[in-house]
Amino acid sequence: MGKTDVELQVNPRVDIAFKKVFGTEENKDLLLSLINSIVGEEDQVKSVKLLNPYIQKDFKKAKLSILDIKAEGHTGKKFNIEIQLSDEGDYDKRALYYWAKLYSEQLEESKEYLELNKVIGIHILNFISIPQSKKYHNVFHITEKETGVKYFGDLELHTIELKKFTDSLGKQFKEIGSKIRNALDLWSTFLTKHNLLKNSKLPSYLDAVPVKKAMKVLSVMNFSKEEREIYENHLKWLRIEISTLKNIEGKALRKGHKNGHKEGLKEGLKEGEKKGLKEGEKKRSIEIALNLLKTSLPIEEIVKATGLSETKIKKLQAKGLQAK
Repeated sequence: MGKTDVELQVNPRVDIAFKKVFGTEENKDLLLSLINSIVGEEDQVKSVKLLNPYIQKDFKKAKLSILDIKAEGHTGKKFNIEIQLSDEGDYDKRALYYWAKLYSEQLEESKEYLELNKVIGIHILNFISIPQSKKYHNVFHITEKETGVKYFGDLELHTIELKKFTDSLGKQFKEIGSKIRNALDLWSTFLTKHNLLKNSKLPSYLDAVPVKKAMKVLSVMNFSKEEREIYENHLKWLRIEISTLKNIEGKALRKGHKNGHKEGLKEGLKEGEKKGLKEGEKKRSIEIALNLLKTSLPIEEIVKATGLSETKIKKLQAKGLQAK
């Protein structure tokens, strides 16, 4: 495979590509499979209805928030699926807000509390958000502190930490097929190592998972000019995030080696994480803001996408105009 082929490959972890794979009417079977690979037996769905389907002709005037996927199962349960590229520090609050928003929006339809359906938030993260847990897939409910009784059954949040998943694979990916145990492993591999699935021998019980179709969708995916600009900006964000993490790990290892013990490594990680993430986040936010300004996206949307202040973005805009 030549360099040109590699450059043309679309990364399914970039949110706009993720939405085009799983959030369109023609690919609802892929979304159905993804949801069922994550939720428990009691929440399995036979069909899904997209509540905010991706429509290319509406993309230019739509907000960036359309890149999450809202769906409804055949029993009325609601699902909010989002892939998140970078750690914003307060992602837990954002996840709760998304859940609460979708849950409360149901009142506009039914206007009776009794008719509110369960809402399940699914958050696929390109970073480690829950270091206390070694599992890459975690499920959260509200339970009674001492007895563990689950009373508020309508709230359920899932986190899929892709970094933990790829770390569990190790550095040797030749036998990746033998490391895939279930459908969620397969979809996680698609999102992180999809190029290695082409010639992998997968367990026969995973034949029903439509990952081959997803790979086909990815290989023929086309972007409009506006979509391509957003994709490239978010891909750049992803690359900066990866580069920042590598720098942090490198500095931590060097410091740990110099000190000659585990405490030195921990100290290096802590110090590098604070400094490296702060510098990396600032750099990637500015780069993305500059690129988004070129697309004529409203400043309030750029604020949401980058976390920069409106004042900072206006200053970047003014500098850009002066440079012309």
